[in-house]
Amino acid sequence: RLQRGAGRVAIERIPYFAEDIVTSLADVEQLILVGAKPPVSFFAYPGKPSWCTPEGTGILYLAHAHEDGVAALEAVAQAIAAPKEPANVAPLQKPDLPKAGAALDQFTAGQIVGHFLPDNAIISDEAATSGIGSMISTANAAPHDHLSLTGGAIGQGLPLATGAAVACPDRKVVCLHGDGGAMYTLQALWTQAREKLDVVNVIFANRSYAILNIELMRVGAENPGPKALSMLDLHNPELNWVELGQGMGVESVRVETVEDFADAFSSAVKQKGPRLIEVMI
Repeated sequence: RLQRGAGRVAIERIPYFAEDIVTSLADVEQLILVGAKPPVSFFAYPGKPSWCTPEGTGILYLAHAHEDGVAALEAVAQAIAAPKEPANVAPLQKPDLPKAGAALDQFTAGQIVGHFLPDNAIISDEAATSGIGSMISTANAAPHDHLSLTGGAIGQGLPLATGAAVACPDRKVVCLHGDGGAMYTLQALWTQAREKLDVVNVIFANRSYAILNIELMRVGAENPGPKALSMLDLHNPELNWVELGQGMGVESVRVETVEDFADAFSSAVKQKGPRLIEVMI
């Protein structure tokens, strides 16, 4: 869980790809871990390191996962007389809506999400390859909690959003999800309908397990054949998330333009109960 948006401290995240992690940590002499472990790559990539901390870097465990990390950080702050108010909080700066007629893609969709995101919302993010736009556009949006993928597997976004809505019934939950990952756990929509949970599910429909296509190339399968590629394709038959959502009892709509997505998303965040918006990108 990461607190983001206006009034929150902007925290730099470790990159996804192993070589980018290595680059970002290249000059680190002392790595201090609080409830975390040293960063490693998601998969074993030929010619790329799995252990991403530079050789010779000192690793200090300020607090292990089973210990009180908050208390440890508070003790350090007190010891070094750290200021109580952070200096680098994000100002409120909601993104403008896309211009009329702009292409509907992850970046224009992200602008719309950031523009209409309500205060104190919870974002469950498994947009994967379609999520960069939303991450950029929500950085200075209304304050919110961001829940992201933690282990490299896919399919947690819908059930995570469902659990967040159960835990925090007074907060709007927005689930940003790729269509491939959502196929792993679409039964969570039925639970949302049954429990009348306040979740807006945004399904980015590119009809592909796009992140797995990327990983297939990165693990050394440079020339996969049509059979291998077909295993990561979501056509034949083509998914219809409107029918899937409605079949689970969730009011659902498909959008193909920025105007339609802006209307659907702004309407959904104003209403209570589960909604699903299939965004055709």
